[in-house]
Amino acid sequence: MPEESTGNLANRPERGQGASRLDRLPDWAFKLMLLAAPLIWGASFVVMKYSLDAMGPATLVGVRFLVSAALMLLFFFRKIRANLNRRTVGAGIALGAVFFTAYWTQNIGLVATTPGKNAFLTAAYVVMVPFLFWILSSRRPNVLHVLAAVVCLVGIGLVSLDEALTMGFGDAMTLVCAFFFALHISLLSKFASGNDVFTMSFLQFLVCGVLGVLFGLATEPLPELSAVLVPSFLVQMAYLALGSSFAASLLQNVGQTRVNPSQAALILSLEGVFGVLISILIYGERPTAQMFAGFALIFLAIVKSEVLAERGKTWEKEPT
Repeated sequence: MPEESTGNLANRPERGQGASRLDRLPDWAFKLMLLAAPLIWGASFVVMKYSLDAMGPATLVGVRFLVSAALMLLFFFRKIRANLNRRTVGAGIALGAVFFTAYWTQNIGLVATTPGKNAFLTAAYVVMVPFLFWILSSRRPNVLHVLAAVVCLVGIGLVSLDEALTMGFGDAMTLVCAFFFALHISLLSKFASGNDVFTMSFLQFLVCGVLGVLFGLATEPLPELSAVLVPSFLVQMAYLALGSSFAASLLQNVGQTRVNPSQAALILSLEGVFGVLISILIYGERPTAQMFAGFALIFLAIVKSEVLAERGKTWEKEPT
C-alpha cells in the first residue's frame, strides 16, 4: 500500500554539474518508478492470498513487517539512530498500531474473498481520506470529494452486494481495512511535520510486526513447518517483505520527487487495476459484468478524489 511521500518538486536539485546520478535521470524514468510501485502492490494481493494458506492473517503481517523493519534498519541505520526521539517514537507507535489493524483486517478479508475484489475495495481508502482528515484537522473536503464518495459507494455496492443486497464477510472486512488505511494516511499527514519519514517508517513496521506476532500467538495456531519451510512460501514472503513493503515504497518516494502530484496520484491509483488483472491472469478470478462496472466506478472515484480535486481547493479550512 502507498505511503505518503515527502518529496518536493520545488526542492529537487537542478540537473547538471554537481547533481547526483538520480538527479540526472530523465523525468520518464521517475514515472516508470511510480508505475512499478502499484504493479508490485497489485501482484501482492494474489501473493497474500496464497500465503494465507500456510500462515494465519496476523502472523503473516507480523513476519512480513518484522523483515521489512530489519531491512529499514539495515539500509537506514544512521538516519534512524540520529532521529530517534520521544516524539517520533510516539508517532511511530500510533502509526504502527493503525497500520497493523489495516493489514490484519485486509488479510482476514482476503481469506474469504478474491484478490481482485480485495484490491479494489481496499483502494476505496483514497476516497475516505479527505473525510477523516476533516475530523483530524478541521479542513473540510470540497464538493468533488463528496461526489467521489457517492460514486465510490455505488461502485462498492456493485462489487460487494449480492442479489439479496447482502455483503459477504470477506468484502465487509476489506472495507474495514480500507477505513484503517485511510486513518493511517490521515495520521501520517499530521505526524509528518518535524519527524523523519524513514525513522517513522521503521518504527511503524516494527510495531506492526510485533503486534502481528503477538496477535498471531494469541489467536492463531502455529504455522506448520512443512508449510512454511518450502521454496514457494519463502519466495512469497520475500516478495511481500522485500518487494511490496520495502522496494515499492522506496520507488514511490523517489518517483514522487520528480512527478507532478496529480500525475503521481493517477499512476499510483492503478494498484486496484493491476490487482484485478493479475488476479484474473494468475488466480483465475472471473469477475462478472456487474463487478467490472463496480471496479470502473471505484477507479473513477479514486481519480476524481486524488487528481481532479487537487486542481481546486482540495482542503478548505473551516471558519473558527
